[in-house]
Amino acid sequence: MNKKLIERKDYLDKLLSYKDKEIIKVVTGLRRSGKSTLLELFRNRLLRTHIKPEQTQFYNFELPENYLNKTWEILYFEIKSKLQANIPNYIFLDEIQNIADFEKLVDGLYANENVDVYITGLNANLLSSELATLLSGRYIEISILPFSFAEYLEVRGIDTGNKYLNYETLFYDYVNETSLPKGVELREEGFDKIYEYLEALYATIIEKDITQRHKINDKRAFGNVAKFVAANIGSPISPSSISKVLKADNQTVHNTTVEKYIEYLVASFVFYCVNRFDIRGKKQLATLEKYYLVDLGLLNVLVGRDRTADRGHILENAVYLELLRRGYKIWTGTLRNGEIDFTVKNRNGEIEYYQVSWEISSVETAEREFTPLEMVKDNYPKFLLTTESFPQSRAGIIHKNVFEWLLEK
Repeated sequence: MNKKLIERKDYLDKLLSYKDKEIIKVVTGLRRSGKSTLLELFRNRLLRTHIKPEQTQFYNFELPENYLNKTWEILYFEIKSKLQANIPNYIFLDEIQNIADFEKLVDGLYANENVDVYITGLNANLLSSELATLLSGRYIEISILPFSFAEYLEVRGIDTGNKYLNYETLFYDYVNETSLPKGVELREEGFDKIYEYLEALYATIIEKDITQRHKINDKRAFGNVAKFVAANIGSPISPSSISKVLKADNQTVHNTTVEKYIEYLVASFVFYCVNRFDIRGKKQLATLEKYYLVDLGLLNVLVGRDRTADRGHILENAVYLELLRRGYKIWTGTLRNGEIDFTVKNRNGEIEYYQVSWEISSVETAEREFTPLEMVKDNYPKFLLTTESFPQSRAGIIHKNVFEWLLEK
């Protein structure tokens, strides 16, 4: 497959909206989710305008030659010596967490006139905590996700204007293989190559980003916590319930340790946590969160099971990630006698409700999915997303084909 750079338009537009603003742009996300490529795309976009190459500096700190034997001070003066006087300068610092005291480097560059700083990093807590201490209120975090279903089809060269496309088959490819850019490039080499890539990537995340950094000795217990969460995506779970399951398997791990392990996995962008929201009481609840996986292909590594067995939760996971891409704040909606998969606030701060089901072919399933939405007595939009080709809306609830919804602009 020839490498095709997908524009990642939403992320590029967001970066462009902050261009030349006095705020540091911090791009975070899972390893290999496209952070470095995004900076390259953005730099190329600048060069196609009136920006000269010498006005940009790009440092990839995964390359040892860019950081070995270099303190933050050395790097600061190296970068400063190349700044162009009296015109804008754009500094790109990729994988900044490899530099000790990187926040001092960023702060120093930010203090210079005509300097616009863009950085990428792996770990949400690493960036949030250390940057927040020094740069309080002076940075914006843009979290990047792997390819959406629309981007995945684009990189495969599939024309979504073709009304005879079998979206269900393509969706199974999407969730069975991977949505990570490099993994999609490998698809013509066969599933084994994708699996090996995901296995190596996951091992690197666990080893470098989590167990080494947080000095985790019981790697077996940690691995089993990750597998449990992956096997229960979209289901409410608690650290104490996981602790009990591990105890039954002769592993004694306290629930506070389980909670920490999950926090590390979320901070490294392997999982995303969704809190529950009491719709009637209008308040967030503090227990029984749900978790969703950043890339469904990782289920091959973590759980290794056939997707058709749990296709409802797989679809729910894909919808969650799409809502996140669209910039929504997301909760699970709880009612006295039911639950709504996602209660969201859109970019305008307006509430919307989403229920997700693979299909509602039986009367019982239709009732189960429509009823919780019907129980909410407000006038906010309510959606039911399924794979049916001929949706049947009712009682003001908009029933949509989920594949068409995933491809909406």
